Amino acid sequence: MKRSVLFSAFAALSLTAACSNALAVGGLTDITIYDRTEGRTLPVYWHDGKAFVAGKPGNEYQLMLKNQAGQDVLAIVSVDGVNVISGETASQNQSGYMVATSSTMDIKGWRTSIERTAAFYFTTLPDSYATRTGRPDNVGVIGAALFRRKPVAPPVAIIDERRYEESDRQSNRGMAGALQAPRSNSPMPSMRADASSEIAKEKKAEQGIGTGYGRNETSYAQYTAFDRATSTAEETVTIYYDSYHNLVARGIIPPATPPRCRKPEAFPANFVPEPPRRW
Repeated sequence: MKRSVLFSAFAALSLTAACSNALAVGGLTDITIYDRTEGRTLPVYWHDGKAFVAGKPGNEYQLMLKNQAGQDVLAIVSVDGVNVISGETASQNQSGYMVATSSTMDIKGWRTSIERTAAFYFTTLPDSYATRTGRPDNVGVIGAALFRRKPVAPPVAIIDERRYEESDRQSNRGMAGALQAPRSNSPMPSMRADASSEIAKEKKAEQGIGTGYGRNETSYAQYTAFDRATSTAEETVTIYYDSYHNLVARGIIPPATPPRCRKPEAFPANFVPEPPRRW
């Protein structure tokens, strides 16, 4: 099975589990999007089976991954179709983050080194990192391909043939050969990581937003190895994002209902009550 070299970022536990559970997307790993500028978890809007969040241009955000699998999980994370570790056009065969069993990890930006990241922030389409690097086609989507770790085979018992008589040695040697675990030859890859109505809605919407390459900040990580249990992701989580205005214009978020004005009633009661005393 393919081995994968990856980063394992240290978990940041500043956010409460309650807010992540209420607004998370995913199964093996819950994924939430946290607006760092406003200090709130972005609500998820479901439309046609897809998850959407509304981002505000200029606001920094981070991804919070909470492991729910009961074992280590490898998460290949992409923003706007770009691997957040390597900066390559994202694919499932690249490097990712290992989210340890029952832990939470915050991914705050594009990884620029083993110690630094460039902050994620919502921005205009031309200013997004993907557009600035010539890849605008997938702007507006956040994804994670999730893998479980390959189970480790139990150790094979070694038969000490010196305990047996000479007449039994040949048969015991045959048995020992059958019990030997096969040697893995898998290489270690290098680290890289109604149509008319819809058209009308798109015309009402403004230009979409993307994710920019923001300020540089400290974010420590370390290398580790991970044997994937499967060649393809066991689960793929996809979260689309756009401005609040655009999501309303596209019919994904229902427009806010204006508060009802209270109308005075001519006959609110059947009898005239006695007024309160003045003294």
